[in-house]
Amino acid sequence: MANKRHNAPDSNTKKYITILYSLLAVGIIGVILFFYLISTGVLGYIPSFEEIENPSNKYASLMYSSDGEVLGRFYYSSDNRMNITFDELSPKTVQALIATEDVRFAKHSGIDGISLIRVLFKTLILQQGNSGGGSTISQQLAKLLYTKQASGIPKSKRVFQKFNEYVIAAKLERSFTKEEILTMYLNKFDFLNQAIGIKTAAHVYFHKLPAQLNEAESAVLIGMLKNPSRYNPLRFPENAIGRRNVVLQQMQKAKYITKQEYTRISQLPLGLNYQKMDFKVGPAPYLREYLRNILLAEEPLRENYRSWDMQRYLDDSTAWVNDDLYGWCTKHKKADGSTYNLYTDGLKIYTTIDSRLQENAVSAMTGHLSETLQPLFFAEKKGKKLAPYANDIGNSAEDRGKIVAALLQSAKRNSDRYISMKHEGIEQAEIDRAFNTPVKMQVFSWRGDIDTVMTPMDSIIYMKHFLRAGFMAMDPATGYIKAYVGGPDYRYFQYDMVTYGRRQVGSTIKPFLYTLAMQQGFTPCTKVMNEPVVIYDGLGRPWSPKNAGEDNTRGQMVTLKYGLAKSNNFISSYLMSQFKPELLANLIKSMGITSKFDAVPAMCLGTPDFTVKEMTAAYSVFANKGVYNSPILVTRIEDENGNTLATFEPKHREVLDEKTAYTMVRMLEEVVNKGTGYGLRRDYNITGEIGGKTGTTQDNSDGWFMCITPKLVAGCWVGGEERGIRFNNFQYGQGAKMALPIMGRFLSKTYLNPAIGIYKTDRFDVPTDYNVDLDCGDEETAPEKTNQKFDFDF
Repeated sequence: MANKRHNAPDSNTKKYITILYSLLAVGIIGVILFFYLISTGVLGYIPSFEEIENPSNKYASLMYSSDGEVLGRFYYSSDNRMNITFDELSPKTVQALIATEDVRFAKHSGIDGISLIRVLFKTLILQQGNSGGGSTISQQLAKLLYTKQASGIPKSKRVFQKFNEYVIAAKLERSFTKEEILTMYLNKFDFLNQAIGIKTAAHVYFHKLPAQLNEAESAVLIGMLKNPSRYNPLRFPENAIGRRNVVLQQMQKAKYITKQEYTRISQLPLGLNYQKMDFKVGPAPYLREYLRNILLAEEPLRENYRSWDMQRYLDDSTAWVNDDLYGWCTKHKKADGSTYNLYTDGLKIYTTIDSRLQENAVSAMTGHLSETLQPLFFAEKKGKKLAPYANDIGNSAEDRGKIVAALLQSAKRNSDRYISMKHEGIEQAEIDRAFNTPVKMQVFSWRGDIDTVMTPMDSIIYMKHFLRAGFMAMDPATGYIKAYVGGPDYRYFQYDMVTYGRRQVGSTIKPFLYTLAMQQGFTPCTKVMNEPVVIYDGLGRPWSPKNAGEDNTRGQMVTLKYGLAKSNNFISSYLMSQFKPELLANLIKSMGITSKFDAVPAMCLGTPDFTVKEMTAAYSVFANKGVYNSPILVTRIEDENGNTLATFEPKHREVLDEKTAYTMVRMLEEVVNKGTGYGLRRDYNITGEIGGKTGTTQDNSDGWFMCITPKLVAGCWVGGEERGIRFNNFQYGQGAKMALPIMGRFLSKTYLNPAIGIYKTDRFDVPTDYNVDLDCGDEETAPEKTNQKFDFDF
């Protein structure tokens, strides 16, 4: 009996052990089966091996200057990401990330068992809500890459997500190095405020490269990983400082910093240097928008263009055939057959722009407009009933009122507010009432944006008061555009006055006429009578232009050099009488002008409408020994890995012989030395070999200045949004006062920086065996007086 009693427990024990082992085996098999089903995608999405090796990621495309600066980005609002490598990260950022998120990152293979045990014990057994997370950096990357956001989904589904992340994390660890995983995670994370990825975040919050981030800055950004909204340094700076200090504590625990360093750094302010990510701001917004338009352009269809915009249709159609850059993203395909996406493919677009020259151009334009020209314009228009329109816009007071009312109504109908209300089906009476009802709004001023209350109609009138401008500079030898400023502020004035804005060119067209004269046997010292000339057009109608102001050489013989220097209309009309208009028109077209214009006698005084870009490229022919180079903005495009996808070269052709081109250079120098462009030397102390030409159109509607130097050619236009918006007086409305000062400021700044490579000592090359007489005695070419009227075209 004793033995039976002793053996019974053994039998039961074996039975229980068998059951336990069976359950354990079933559990192990179940776990294996469970993870197998997960890994095969049966219980949730699992990426393939190919997807693991090549994780889908979207990157902003970058636009670089020729000197290596980022000029702008192309991105969807949620995809402003820039890919970087591990070597570009600050060691402090890496240390902060590991210390805070995964201190045993180097010791595990994607899943940290110790952290899991801690979470299970504290959360499930001790019910501690602050036990911390058990996710490794690899798991967090898996969630970012391949699983949906955890917020807003049932806990049961989140459990399955967690298991999926375990499997994906393990696969990531087998496919990538630890450094690659860290980099991918920091590249992927959304730091808010359109800063996706550590490189963009470093720029947005601290205006730094990732490698330049210190301990405090790194801790701020790494602190955001826990909850970017709660620890947003812009909205909740106190939260951000608190979280930063937690990260610093973790760095101290991990022995990345000392206790003394923690104490010192934790007392620092946030030190933000916020850079708003807005495509409308930055060093070259007009250029960025221009490139966006042409890179994404599709083949032009006439029905997509309005009747009044046929010139644009012709330009685009020509560009589609002849310009390799035009429609590049549309025309070229990736290996998978899809076209390139400018916003997400991480393209690197290398432009010809020099960031220093670009900065000088922006500074010169905004400085002259804000400090000098705009205050003068406001003062002239103050209290005027028709402001900002000129007081002589019509033949009578009644006509003027009707003309201005019609122009303002047109502006109203073209406004975004009006178009939006029309699309919503709002009645016209209600729209009219809304445009005359005061509302809160933000408007532009040169002292900074103004929060105010005014009617939408009044805001239209207010914004029309601001003068517009366009500026471009290029290297004549290469065709590379070095500076491109399409207007005063892209946020408010988005019409590009470099490429798309066509305005009457005034006397800046005269050098083309004088070039024709040089080709036809005239010389700079050829003398003609300075008196009015009558020319009859093809219909027998007489045309005889006048000069503005007094001229003490009227009725005397003067040289052509004098005529161009003084922008004398009598001399220009005399030369025009010697040639058929078609001859001059053909020369102008050969110098790169593609805008349509009529071949009539009056064109010699600047009646045609050309762009700043066209005029600058045409003037480059003079500085480039008679060779025309088509303006070029992009030299190459690379993919996100640095592989070259395309290269671009300017198209060039010989237009003038070298001697004729040099003769025109010397005559344009005379304009600056003693003629209408003398203010460049007098007011801005510009020395060295430099030529130029002023231009002023009828009623002071347009002011121009064109400039040539041995290494740089530049063009500038200034005027109102419409031709009726202009100075009433010639004193301020002439090209020498509206546009020349921008050129003077630009050159002054450029010469102060030797690193740019543009010097006052640069010289134009003299052609071999050049023997054209340029002296002419110089008896009549004294510099102009400051206020003398000299450049009026009609």
